[in-house]
Amino acid sequence: MSNVETSGRLGKQRRDNVRGGRQHSHRVKVSPEEEGMLVARAAAAHVTVPRLLVEAALSDGRETPADRRNLAAELLAIRGLLRAVSNNVNQIAKHANTTGELPGTTAATLRAVDDLSGRIDEIARRV
Repeated sequence: MSNVETSGRLGKQRRDNVRGGRQHSHRVKVSPEEEGMLVARAAAAHVTVPRLLVEAALSDGRETPADRRNLAAELLAIRGLLRAVSNNVNQIAKHANTTGELPGTTAATLRAVDDLSGRIDEIARRV
């Protein structure tokens, strides 16, 4: 079993160990500004800087495993929000059917639907 750092439900920060270990290492010198950007990008991707560099270099310009994992986490979060919003829409419909009036939460709920739709569209564009 490999010794792997984790970052909550997003998964692994470090790559899995390989049989026989990794035989090669590379040293890269960066400026303080480059270091800051690398650390920020690695943190945003929930990976270590070495993993970020390896995945980016080997991805052939395509999305990395960390990118896919983060997109999946974002979609799961949106799914949870959609469940909550759909519950609100059902409550609004029930109230409207019973009283003939829309409750005051209708506009906010519809904005939430629109916001979630926009987030889904943004993810679709990134894929």
